[in-house]
Amino acid sequence: MKIYTKTGDAGQTQVYVDKPIRVSKHDPLIECYGAIDELNAHMGLLHAQLQELWSHHTSEHGISLNWLTRIQNNLFSAGFAMSASSRLPESAVAELEQQIDTMQRVLAPQTQFILPGGSVLASQAHVCRTVCRRAERQLVSASEHTDIAAPVLQFINRLSDWLFVFARYVNLLANQPDTPVTPA
Repeated sequence: MKIYTKTGDAGQTQVYVDKPIRVSKHDPLIECYGAIDELNAHMGLLHAQLQELWSHHTSEHGISLNWLTRIQNNLFSAGFAMSASSRLPESAVAELEQQIDTMQRVLAPQTQFILPGGSVLASQAHVCRTVCRRAERQLVSASEHTDIAAPVLQFINRLSDWLFVFARYVNLLANQPDTPVTPA
């Protein structure tokens, strides 16, 4: 596969892999692809940081590095589902929900808003969460003009929840307490 094609040099790109439709590179759908790609890059950093910390690839509670790899693959599938006659695996949203439930079983109930932060790993998870929320806003905006499959929107929405819970979870493992918001 050749990296450069020169077909986008004038600011146009092919929007669908399986259809010859070209649009401006600032088209809302292209913005969505970019946001999901950016999120996946941040998820890659999160995965790399986690890999350095967890030598056994699984935490004491069964949280696995494979979860992050699967999420990254599903993000790629979500982007591809917008650009081709392809689909996000139907199990993707349910898997995130099961993983959220697994992590929440060991977390103290959250009774107030908390600040992003704590450990470096949790802070990166919060960065991923905010990038995910932006991608979701862009998807919702694009869906007003383009058909965005409901499972893609559901997956991105649930992923931001997953990232929030994951940040709290890794802070628990790092003995970093949640920092409650204290209004001025």
